[in-house]
Amino acid sequence: MKVLFVCAGNAFRSPLAEALLKKLREDIEVDSAGIHPASRIAGATKKFLDRESALKNVKPRPEGIDSKNLEDYDLIIVMESWQRQAIIQLNPKVRDRIKVWDIPDPYYLPPEEANRVFETIKVKVEELARQI
Repeated sequence: MKVLFVCAGNAFRSPLAEALLKKLREDIEVDSAGIHPASRIAGATKKFLDRESALKNVKPRPEGIDSKNLEDYDLIIVMESWQRQAIIQLNPKVRDRIKVWDIPDPYYLPPEEANRVFETIKVKVEELARQI
């Protein structure tokens, strides 16, 4: 099983989900990417992952969706519906592999709201780890 998490910049949500799932399920190949990759992984993401003992699983820098062969993944989880459309435009063949989580971008939120977003992602990743 190969899972790809996608968000806008691969700085907050998708690398967090990737690192948490890697911690929970070492038997699954997990990756993440951004539609428009940022220059670095967000400090808030690293701080949360450190508290969750998953910091070692975070990638060194954001990666773009265009660097991925989307057909290699069994499941592609996007954080917002517009990202689903962007992926379908890149490769319509993966349409049925995409799941939308509807997680807001913490980049635009105050720190306490960002932490709630991170906790929501943690719960969803734990559910996913049990399901797959």
